[in-house]
Amino acid sequence: MRIQVLCTAFALVILMPSLALAKCYNAEQLEAEQGLRIHSELMVIALNCQHLAEGRQLNHEYENFTQTNLGLIKGYEDTMRAFFASEGKTGEHELNDFRTKLANRIASEAVRLQPNVFCRAYGKRITQANNMPREKLRKWAQTVFPTYPLTRSICDGVTYKTQQDK
Repeated sequence: MRIQVLCTAFALVILMPSLALAKCYNAEQLEAEQGLRIHSELMVIALNCQHLAEGRQLNHEYENFTQTNLGLIKGYEDTMRAFFASEGKTGEHELNDFRTKLANRIASEAVRLQPNVFCRAYGKRITQANNMPREKLRKWAQTVFPTYPLTRSICDGVTYKTQQDK
């Protein structure tokens, strides 16, 4: 009987970190994930569409976007590091894995659509993002799109916009 109790207690200790993964996003974390998704998406667009850009330097446009919004992007990364740390993880490794997953999601879309179709559909986003004032960019990051679901649920009571609210 004692061995069963000890085994059950041990199993609960082992399983507790996975239960922490069910943690939900507050408004700041939601914006941070979406902001990093946008940044990752722009990187994939620059890499995949450069050959179809006809005189545009998408990699330079992406670099310009990154430099212009570096403070915002670093803030998003700090928010996600803190979120991962609150789950008992180190933060940096998880942030890198997270950014890779976000980039892989949009890269999969590029493969699914074929490069020409993908670039016609997404190619102008870098220019659009570069022309956005910071507050408009933040509103984009605060919007939840059904085609790009969040990696965590949104906490009860958190208000947010969806693509249909625009």
